Amino acid sequence: MRVLSRLALLTAAAVLTCPPLAAAPIAKSVPIPTLVKQITIPHSTFRLANGLTFIVHEDHKTPIVAVSTWYNVGSKDEPKGKTGFAHLFEHLMFNGTENLPGDYFEYLQQIGATDYNGTTSYDRTNYFETVPKGALERTLFMESDRMGYLLGAVTQGVLDNQRSVVQNEKRQGDSQPGGLVQYEMFGRLFPDGHPYHHTTIGSMADLDAASLEDVKQWFRDRYGPNNAVLVIAGDVTAAEAKPLVEKYFGSIGRGPVNRPAMATVPTLAKPQSIEMKDNVAATTIQRFWAVPGLLDKRLAALDIGGSVLGGLASSRLDKLLVREEKIAVGVTADLIPLQRAGIFTMTATVKPGVDPALVSKRLDEVLADYLAKGPTEDEVQRAIMGEVGGRIRGLEQVGGFGGKAVTLAEGQTYANDSDYYKKTLAAYAGITPAIVRAAMRQWISRPPLTITLVPGERDADYAETKAAAAAKSESAAPAAKPTRQVPPLGQLSALDFPAIEHTQLANGIPVEFVQRTGVPVTQLALQFDAGDAADPVSARGLAGMTMGLMDEGTTSLSSQEIAEAEERLGANVSSSNSADRSYVMLNTLSPNLAASLDLFTDVVLNPAFEPAEIERVKAQALTGIAQLQKDPTRVANRVLPGVLFGASHPYGGPSGGDPKAIAAFTRADLANFQQRWLRPDNAKFFVVSNLPLSEVKPMLETRLGHWAAPAAAKGTKTFTAPPPRPTAQKILLVNRPGAPQSSIVGAQLLPIDPKGDIIPLHSANDTLGGGFLSRLNLDLREDKGWSYGVGGGERLLENSASYVISAPVQADRTGDALAELNKQVQDFLSTKGVTQDELTRTVARSINELPGEFETAGAVISALMRMDLLGRPDNYYETLPGKYRALTTASADQAIRRAVDPNGFTWIVVGDAAKVRPQLEKLGMPIETVEAP
Repeated sequence: MRVLSRLALLTAAAVLTCPPLAAAPIAKSVPIPTLVKQITIPHSTFRLANGLTFIVHEDHKTPIVAVSTWYNVGSKDEPKGKTGFAHLFEHLMFNGTENLPGDYFEYLQQIGATDYNGTTSYDRTNYFETVPKGALERTLFMESDRMGYLLGAVTQGVLDNQRSVVQNEKRQGDSQPGGLVQYEMFGRLFPDGHPYHHTTIGSMADLDAASLEDVKQWFRDRYGPNNAVLVIAGDVTAAEAKPLVEKYFGSIGRGPVNRPAMATVPTLAKPQSIEMKDNVAATTIQRFWAVPGLLDKRLAALDIGGSVLGGLASSRLDKLLVREEKIAVGVTADLIPLQRAGIFTMTATVKPGVDPALVSKRLDEVLADYLAKGPTEDEVQRAIMGEVGGRIRGLEQVGGFGGKAVTLAEGQTYANDSDYYKKTLAAYAGITPAIVRAAMRQWISRPPLTITLVPGERDADYAETKAAAAAKSESAAPAAKPTRQVPPLGQLSALDFPAIEHTQLANGIPVEFVQRTGVPVTQLALQFDAGDAADPVSARGLAGMTMGLMDEGTTSLSSQEIAEAEERLGANVSSSNSADRSYVMLNTLSPNLAASLDLFTDVVLNPAFEPAEIERVKAQALTGIAQLQKDPTRVANRVLPGVLFGASHPYGGPSGGDPKAIAAFTRADLANFQQRWLRPDNAKFFVVSNLPLSEVKPMLETRLGHWAAPAAAKGTKTFTAPPPRPTAQKILLVNRPGAPQSSIVGAQLLPIDPKGDIIPLHSANDTLGGGFLSRLNLDLREDKGWSYGVGGGERLLENSASYVISAPVQADRTGDALAELNKQVQDFLSTKGVTQDELTRTVARSINELPGEFETAGAVISALMRMDLLGRPDNYYETLPGKYRALTTASADQAIRRAVDPNGFTWIVVGDAAKVRPQLEKLGMPIETVEAP
């Protein structure tokens, strides 16, 4: 678990020909103090006369700079009657300023920003972007304009529009299974009048009541420079950054100092228990306690205590309730750290068919035993290793949601100390079992709030979730005249994709290797040419089930022992599946690479497929499928493959697999799949490490270089022709009674080669559906306020391409939204194609963002695998700028019009049929009622 950056989830032998490894010794890691010494973020701190604190950190590995602006205001600072104002203002601050009118996303895309967004929490609001170094001055101008020159651009029309967007965001969250639990949790755990009594999203009534003057005064009172922290991290020096900050922020006047609301940590007078019904597949039991806030010295001990209890893969609750007793399909214990108070949670999802009372009783018994005896030294050290390893990985990024800029800004904002991360790490390193036991006994032995969520119809939706969107106002004040000159862009660096080294092991397994020296981490993927497309038609889900069991026990280690070994090493061995490929992956701290590879090799060569583990993973998979059937968008995506490809096509299986087939899988089925598909003559390695290839290859060679293929024939895939694309549109309606939102998904197959040049098509779609500024999103979200977000684009598989539009919309606008989607598509593909301004924006964004796309090892390894899947050359990404510059509006229009047929869409609509069908019937398309597979 991470505190300051999270608020932001067989007895038989091996079946392969090589012998199993000997019983593995307990994995030994380098000492935690050695790792902690590697965690440092050198920086300089300055303060302007107006009170703005700004911090500069140098990281010259990539020609990019992260800019992160934090305001010391969150939802806990909202008075009664103004809930949701902080989050509403986050939206308003993206809608243009006096000198930069219009949507800020447009300006960010022009300069090639990546990792850009804004977030609001209970305790702060932040805005962040990672930009090419040559765009730093423009970016600082933009952020300073947002701070000092905003209110002239906040009109009644802008307010009404963004209020509608926020309310749709609220509906979208509330409509999720279990989406209403948060209101009961915060409302009951924290008494009326407590700063954390209400949620960040706020109430519909307060949002509706917000006047233009209300929101402007909210800004004047809380968003001054003396209430903000600015962090600049990346390819920049303090000498370069300081004059720019003084130039653009120095003239902004001070504002009132927002003194964050103080609050005690409440204790319930006695245990409270409530039961809620919702559209869930299994009963979930949740316990909550209010605990000290994130600056309290006891928080680290509670965090580690939660990890041992239910956060680690090897946790007490996982071991007992999931692996051994098999009465739950999932358990967690977690800490939600807030500034003034935190929330400790313990959750169990009951296995279908098991009495929830038994699970509740066992939760209490496990907790009581844990509080009485405390954790072991090994458990504590494994949990601390997870914390330290997570921080090392996080420091690979300069910005984004959790990089170095975030770490510095958090400490400065919450603790007035940019080096607070060092104190936090020191606190973790000093934790002992006795300290954990004392903290847990002090705080988690108090009366809990228990919320039990059971399957059934919601007793009653909150009235506010049914409120109609505010009518869009057409009133708008005249735009203020610009008072400052927008600075020009500096020289933007071209992408220099890291050099790829090619080699192979003695048995012929190819290896693609990239060295990245930013952090001491190694990531590798052993890829097999398998995936869901390897499933027999009668066994949809077999590949996924096999991969899901690879790391759930070997012939020498149980699943519990594997989890414990990973935690000691700060490593993660995982297995996964996509449409075309299956993977076993390793992410580890490089000082522990050798020991981590021993574990990885055991998982690859010697999966046990223990019958008891098979039944446990089956139960989890079947419960997961049942749960995703409750989510309208996931239901639509589950229906989609069969609609596009037909049930007998390799790509035609329902997402997640067929429950009937999964329930019938035997150990022999899994072992047979492994022998046919997960073998050295069907494999390829992708590796990104701070170590050189000369060190990494011998480690791979020793462990897997002599791995021999089994005698069984290697698996093959047969791709038959999918059904022809329809020549007329139709609607498939999936009924979800009571859903406050509908999910609209439109799709068609494309007559293009996925391995060909898709840049013209991709670029044209950037205008239609490819991003925040696309016509589809601007129409339904920004203009009409019917959706929180809409998108569309090409989906490329190894042997197929499709175009998919996704639009979650408020239920009472389902028919109108589908009509608008159709109109936008029809217009774009006929008379209203890409304009020169839109193309210019797309080309600039696509080229300028490339240097920032591959900052992390994870991004590089994903790019390697993507290039391999689609047959791209090593220099593919470096060729893209030339391809983008060669585009014209005519070539972009031609590409998308050849590929996408405006009449070829099948529309899947998941929603309340009683409300939705009458709306859809007005559209004149055939409507077929279907059930989700």
